Amino acid sequence: MGLAIPLLVGVLLVAAGCASVPEPELRLYTVDCGSIAVDDMAPFADDGSLDGESVDLANPCFLVRHGARWLLWDTGHPDSLAGTAGIAGGGFHSTRTGRLVDQLRRLDLTPESIDYLALSHHHPDHAGNANLFRQSTWIVSRAEHEHMFSPATRENREFFDRYSDLEHSPALIFDREHDVFGDGSATIFTMPGHTPGSSVLLLRLAESGALFLTGDLYTHERALESNSVPRFTMNREELLASRRRFKNLAAREKARIVVQHAKPHFESLPRFPEFLD
Repeated sequence: MGLAIPLLVGVLLVAAGCASVPEPELRLYTVDCGSIAVDDMAPFADDGSLDGESVDLANPCFLVRHGARWLLWDTGHPDSLAGTAGIAGGGFHSTRTGRLVDQLRRLDLTPESIDYLALSHHHPDHAGNANLFRQSTWIVSRAEHEHMFSPATRENREFFDRYSDLEHSPALIFDREHDVFGDGSATIFTMPGHTPGSSVLLLRLAESGALFLTGDLYTHERALESNSVPRFTMNREELLASRRRFKNLAAREKARIVVQHAKPHFESLPRFPEFLD
């Protein structure tokens, strides 16, 4: 019995020590990574329902802090656009006012501080600064990875040159979903259709609850209700199936849906460097 008491005390002390360790803090920072003025929304609905309408779209990036680790979700327009008139073509005018690297610095971060990089998909408004994060562990769906480095996509220099350095990055390739931090607080789900391996990000925040970042599963706010399909969708059937799956997931999680390009959704989030937790 003399040995049992010290052993019991030791067990209680270890248990107490474990109980006192706080859970990693999850924070979501919304970063202004540009904007897109659209003269004619015809490309955003293949049924002609948006022909002749105009819209101003947001183009944010998102930083997720998990304790001491950082995830960057999308990288926005290239920093080279800052301080210029932007790029115009095809009825789209893309601009950005400040550089991503300068905004990271406000949190005492550099590109080398980012542990994980994830892109909702490879289009240049989402992957414009991807090469800055070549040293980060790149989390990417298998289908998107294969498409990004296919011979045909390599020939599209406007797209490929924005992320080409990621070919040599440490990569974590997944098929259907991936738990970023291993505790269910941040999960990436593939939602193919817009591109072969487009993805969305689910965050479970302690105070704010569940929140979904949609990538380009929906490219504007009204598509949530109208279900309009962009003309530039790579696979229409896959996109519609992904949206059905997404709506079921969002309902199950009781999640707030953030359409990344929707300016009202962007403006409803805390202004950087404030955050949701």
